Amino acid sequence: MEIKCLIIDDEPAAIRVIEGFLKNLTNFKLTGKCKSAFEAIKLLNSNKIDLLFLDINMPGLSGIDFLKSLRNPPLVIITTAYREYAVESFELEVIDYLHKPFSFDRFFKAVQRVEERLQKNNIVPDNKPPLQNTKGHIFIKADKKHYNIKLNELLFIESMGDYCKFITKNKTYISYITLKKLLEQLPGSFVRVHKSFIIQFDKIEMIEGNRIKIGNTIIPIGYSYKKDIIKQLEK
Repeated sequence: MEIKCLIIDDEPAAIRVIEGFLKNLTNFKLTGKCKSAFEAIKLLNSNKIDLLFLDINMPGLSGIDFLKSLRNPPLVIITTAYREYAVESFELEVIDYLHKPFSFDRFFKAVQRVEERLQKNNIVPDNKPPLQNTKGHIFIKADKKHYNIKLNELLFIESMGDYCKFITKNKTYISYITLKKLLEQLPGSFVRVHKSFIIQFDKIEMIEGNRIKIGNTIIPIGYSYKKDIIKQLEK
């Protein structure tokens, strides 16, 4: 699932930060960057946008007033240097409120909420087993179909609450299963590195500090999982 994003912020540096963070996420596509709410109105009228990264203090029309003016707004993450608008923002049903400057980890938590919301709106789980593991393959139930995925093509798995996102080099699948239950059914080459991520260890391209690089994605390493990764490296 591709999530189309629009950044609305009058600070070029703030736009660059969000744009840089989005490059690390497989499902998020930056559709546009606007320096004012008035500029954004034109883009929203001509494009389907799933998510707004919205600043508050902007010339002409504030982010809050802009959001109030939209009849059917996309999902919204507020990005601002001001703390005092948080209550009003959540009353407008924003997904999250990021206080500048924010880290990638904090940003990542916010966009996870976006994915969870979109998936809950689009996927209805049933009672059939979502995963069957056979030698070298797994069958994943997604979109009312069963997909046969070769384990050696699976890069990593990301938790989205009661769902998991299976990332291969060429395609992404989303299935109704928890990460904990999934890990019990996968071979030892798959390692949990974060409360929200299982990776295939031999797909790691680089480890730097508390981050792992697989393909074009940067995956955080959770504090409680770091010892297990070190043990795996020492084998």
